[in-house]
Amino acid sequence: MALVGARWGAPRPWLVFCLSPLLLGSATGCERPLQWPVPYRRFDHRPPADPYCQARYTFCPTGSSIPVMNDKDVFEVYRMQAPVWEFKYGDLLGHLRVMHDAVGFKSLLTGKNYTMEWYEMFQLGNCTFPHLRPDRPAPFWCNQGAACFYEGIDDAHWKENGTLDPVATITGAMFNQMAKWVDYDNRTGIYYETWMVKESPEEQARVWFEAYECSKFVLRLYQKLVDMGAIFKKIQTNYTTLTVFSGEPICLGNETSIFGPQGNKTLAVAIRDFYSLFTPNHSVKEFLINFWRIFNEMILKRQFYLFYNLEYWFLPVKFPFVKIAYEEIPLPSSKASRLNPPPQRTLANTTLL
Repeated sequence: MALVGARWGAPRPWLVFCLSPLLLGSATGCERPLQWPVPYRRFDHRPPADPYCQARYTFCPTGSSIPVMNDKDVFEVYRMQAPVWEFKYGDLLGHLRVMHDAVGFKSLLTGKNYTMEWYEMFQLGNCTFPHLRPDRPAPFWCNQGAACFYEGIDDAHWKENGTLDPVATITGAMFNQMAKWVDYDNRTGIYYETWMVKESPEEQARVWFEAYECSKFVLRLYQKLVDMGAIFKKIQTNYTTLTVFSGEPICLGNETSIFGPQGNKTLAVAIRDFYSLFTPNHSVKEFLINFWRIFNEMILKRQFYLFYNLEYWFLPVKFPFVKIAYEEIPLPSSKASRLNPPPQRTLANTTLL
């Protein structure tokens, strides 16, 4: 959370004292050389979901495998965007520009429409913060994201408060190539990462961690289509980013090195205590108490724990702490060589929390 208008000077002596027991355990479990941003880790297969993890809303309820299309078919590609949780809250989050992204396809040969999106299997909260189970010493994560493909495009859903714009045309052969790439991407990119972590709000500031969520899937898919020869229209496209601002992160270790029999008990307690702030609240009183505790941890103590690539990181957060921004990221061109084009950051549509 961020306090708008606050000014902070040099770190207080008590802040250093608060951090010192945590740094004692920072060397174990993270012995590889650091690289910024930390590369998102891919895996050779997707593990089965733990039965403990139950989604309130079924993931991809009408989904199907991607069919093989006629190579000579032609498909219109659509950029689709709508407010997060529109089915429950309408356009409420749309006013904050918190948007969900997807891709649509229309076959000119058959007239059929298709939707493809990548999102959390167990809802956003479970992908962002863990469960604290009494029977397990370590935080328990219900975090997987995956691609969902299904026939049809809900025009009303995407048009009413969002976007449904044609952006490119591809052949059936390109569609089939794309389907193979989606299968690979879906098997190897497993975990949803809510936060981008940056050094400061400046455009060229160092990025410590990249997010891995719905918009990043769409951008990767667009770039893959360009690599196959697709040509995209030149229109402005914006995407939602949730950013935490931090000094250089400190890798603390993995689950075994922190919570195992030979782990750092002081650090383990500190991490569990931090994540306890984000458990669901059952009363107004609990909400207000936790809100103050979050303010105390992030604003006064300036600390945040991030779980990324199955490792825990300490973030020495700093002003403005957290930002929700609706940033312009151009559609890819045939000359682009990066999977994620550099964002052109806008000052408008920015919310500090």
